[in-house]
Amino acid sequence: MLFFKLPFDDQIFTCDGSSDEVAVSFHPFAEGKELIFNGNIKKLLTAEFLNLNIDLSSLSKLPLQADENEAEYCAKISEVISFVREKKLPKLVISRRKTVSFVNQKISFPQTFLNLAKTYPNALVYFFIKDGQGWMGAFSEILGSFDKNSSVFKTMALAGTLPKDEEWSAKEIGEQKPVADYISGILKRYSEKAKKSTTTDHISGNIKHLRTDFSLTIDAHNLENIISELHPTPAVCGIPKEVCIPAIEAFEDQPRNLYAGYIELNLQNSVQYFVNLRCAEVFRDGLMVYVGGGITADSSPEKEWRETELKSEAIIKNLHFTKY
Repeated sequence: MLFFKLPFDDQIFTCDGSSDEVAVSFHPFAEGKELIFNGNIKKLLTAEFLNLNIDLSSLSKLPLQADENEAEYCAKISEVISFVREKKLPKLVISRRKTVSFVNQKISFPQTFLNLAKTYPNALVYFFIKDGQGWMGAFSEILGSFDKNSSVFKTMALAGTLPKDEEWSAKEIGEQKPVADYISGILKRYSEKAKKSTTTDHISGNIKHLRTDFSLTIDAHNLENIISELHPTPAVCGIPKEVCIPAIEAFEDQPRNLYAGYIELNLQNSVQYFVNLRCAEVFRDGLMVYVGGGITADSSPEKEWRETELKSEAIIKNLHFTKY
């Protein structure tokens, strides 16, 4: 089962599995098999959605491994900062996991979904269970958007994170600029007429990011090539990819799976690609929330910890528990 809501749209959709045509697919961060939902995309009434009985029995239990605590995380990030300085990297993105147990509690996934949709109206919100896997998420970063009628392709550079009431510092500005430059360099290979916006604030619940938009007209045959070049973007990986991806594998003690991958939606008039951040893996007895941050030479381990805690609230604060 899959349920999703598009940005700035209250309609809930699902896939009916009526054909072999790929409607929605989830692509992992690193190499691996994508998870595919076939059939037609159908609308679902909110009342019908709320009455669904979500069965978690096909899912495994939460892993026994304990979460990284603040001291452990800060010690690791100190090592990452030294590595970034040694390699002279503009940025390296490192993630961690935070578990939420359902012991003695029952969660309503439909109501949690609606809570996320209300809190993040500009986000793609989704929830699915398939082949022993369960995931949910809500995030608004577009990896790519292709209009089938006009052949216009759009993407964005999104990086830097602060509580929405704080002022930007050189650290966040320095983190976002190489992301925008990286994307601009890729797009120029497909069109010299790519348009670039000014950098603005992008609000996401209790935090904000720096955002730069891009648009250009492309040949539809180049769509998959552009997406493969853009993913993983510096916003979820770092720069350069060939150094950052092995470093991520070395510093992180768990695979990212679908976290920091992307979601592809094949709609009637467009193909939409969303970065899969602010997400959690669903287990029979709990959730595993994935969060990360861009580490630069100017990063503070303690500040990075607080940033990941803020990001985890995107999911955790919207969970809806009911009594048995």
